[in-house]
Amino acid sequence: MATSDTTQASDDAARAVLLVEDDLTLCGYLASALRDAGYAVQTAHHRDQALMVLSAPQPPALVLLDLGLPPHASSMTEGLALLRDALRLTPHSKVIVLTGQDEGAAALEAVRRGAFDFLVKPAALTTVFAALRRAELFVRQERYLALAGEARLQLTARLDEGPKEAAANAEEQLLRRVLVDTGYNVAETARRLGLVRENVYYYLNKYGLRRPG
Repeated sequence: MATSDTTQASDDAARAVLLVEDDLTLCGYLASALRDAGYAVQTAHHRDQALMVLSAPQPPALVLLDLGLPPHASSMTEGLALLRDALRLTPHSKVIVLTGQDEGAAALEAVRRGAFDFLVKPAALTTVFAALRRAELFVRQERYLALAGEARLQLTARLDEGPKEAAANAEEQLLRRVLVDTGYNVAETARRLGLVRENVYYYLNKYGLRRPG
């Protein structure tokens, strides 16, 4: 593939959005507005549907996630669980959280678990588009970093657990990211990380990592 084609494919991927919203009317409205703005949109109304989309070979780079999802739509339980699962399946994705619940508590948990941005419902379309544009920029720049052999990690660590636990979390996150990039190819993962294959298998067992599916 020519360089221009690769760049175009990267740009297209950066404008692919998964919209997770259980309110069918609101979901349809947002999806239509996003498509009119040039985004490629897939929708899901609960966690299992969203995970099917994110488990595809080329998952969307952007996720708009309502935290109040069934079967516990009045709480943040399902949305936060999906946020966790999304970032494990697609470490490069940028998850923008939307909630109409206790915004202080929701924002804290969303940031703790790695959300890229946080919006309070009802959010104006201009606000949603601005958040998506910021996320697109990060997606593209992080891909340039990857081409240069660098990775940007996001880490939340408890201070009282000390640097050893933080280092382990960073180690696991880096391994997950490279595994996703290589399609869980152990040999290529080892090459990119400057390890031998046996070391990669050691880390796979250490962190209980398995190919999704």
